[in-house]
Amino acid sequence: MAQPRPSTFSIVAFDPRTKDLGVAVESRFVAVGSVVPWAQAGVGAVATQSYANTAYGPRGLALLKRGLHPKDVIQRLTKNDAMAAQRQVGVIDARGRAASFTGDDCFEWAGHVVGRNYACQGNILAGEAVVKGMARAFESTEGDLPVRLLAALHAGQKAGGDKRGQQSAALVVVRPKGGYGGLNDRWIDVRVDDHPVPIEELTRVFNIYDVTLLNRENPADVVPLTPSLVRELQRGLTRLGFYHGPLSGKYDRPTKAAFEAWASINNFENKLPRSGKMWGSIHRVFVSQVNAPRE
Repeated sequence: MAQPRPSTFSIVAFDPRTKDLGVAVESRFVAVGSVVPWAQAGVGAVATQSYANTAYGPRGLALLKRGLHPKDVIQRLTKNDAMAAQRQVGVIDARGRAASFTGDDCFEWAGHVVGRNYACQGNILAGEAVVKGMARAFESTEGDLPVRLLAALHAGQKAGGDKRGQQSAALVVVRPKGGYGGLNDRWIDVRVDDHPVPIEELTRVFNIYDVTLLNRENPADVVPLTPSLVRELQRGLTRLGFYHGPLSGKYDRPTKAAFEAWASINNFENKLPRSGKMWGSIHRVFVSQVNAPRE
């Protein structure tokens, strides 16, 4: 039985500062994150799409691990593939070398742009402006890899995106021991499987994932635990039902226990106050909860 062919635009990229590798993708296809993105920390990343050959993911990473250039990886992947003309693939390695392939039978508009530390590719697009817009956004956006990958997706959609519409999106970024508990390399793995505006939803979910799990805060975005701030925390924790002591302004054991109980309820255990400071993002979440209307 013939399989549906996802119309897709994606970017594979490398951050030379952090050594992170990642893939971001959007498609008029359900659960695109289960098909297109493949990545391994210290090795590379692959986006396989159009009439996707999912074997390109693990095979491509294995070839990258052997030290092959991404151009040679693509040549190996497509050489004996009878359906290579319907495939599209982007590959990047852990040195920032990138390559992309668009088969001659990919549905129009189909093509790619390869630049320093990235490759953008897409098929069934509104036009070439989609991948060019993605490339410009990736190159010009300030921030770490997930920020730049999301910027590329937004730019691609703004330029017309997938001409059949939108449905799903995914963001994967890998780093050594970056996963939950440090037990794998899946630093970021966020997916939106079916949504009318999946890139916006992906960004919203990523922001929650970020404030909850990731230690990628701006070092300047911290709040000192001054007596006045501690009193603010004590008042808020009292209102939320976690604290029943005096408004002493001291971050003592009862106050610390109450704040940690609140943090635990919100899955913020890895962002507890340290060295007399707390994350600015956690403070903002706390304030918003304290000030939320009560039923």
